[in-house]
Amino acid sequence: MEGKTDRSAASIRAVEIGVAAVILLFGLVVVVDSYRLGARWGDDGPQPGYFPFYIGMLICISSAAILVRAWRNSSLAAESFVSREELKKILTVLVPTVVYVSVIAYLGFYVASTLYIAYFMWQLGKYSWIKIVPVSVGVSVAFFLIFETWFSVPLPKGPLEAALGLN
Repeated sequence: MEGKTDRSAASIRAVEIGVAAVILLFGLVVVVDSYRLGARWGDDGPQPGYFPFYIGMLICISSAAILVRAWRNSSLAAESFVSREELKKILTVLVPTVVYVSVIAYLGFYVASTLYIAYFMWQLGKYSWIKIVPVSVGVSVAFFLIFETWFSVPLPKGPLEAALGLN
């Protein structure tokens, strides 16, 4: 870095507030849905949403306490949670992983996995295609043999598997 400091992408305060808000939202969803199911004590015992309702309330109370504590503590705003360079490294893994998971439904598990492994070997590992192709295809073939043949667990298939008659 040659003597210069890396700029912060997010402070600890911002991250704590963001995470607490997301968890609070999750807790509210649990509370509302549990109440919809029935969160009271019925004639024959607790209704289906009784225990989840109180767990959701605990989640809401805990996340609200974290939210208030982070909001009040201004010293956390000065502390860096992640630098821009670190965030860039995180996103180089996170974004392709999100893309991988989202294309499994369209390409199937095996093709998506082959492309995912190939991408990481090429982009992050800087391997040549002579190594990338056999490893990425070989791993997917191994997955196919393990799951489809030996364990008889079907995984999502795409158009390539359909064309090969493997659906």
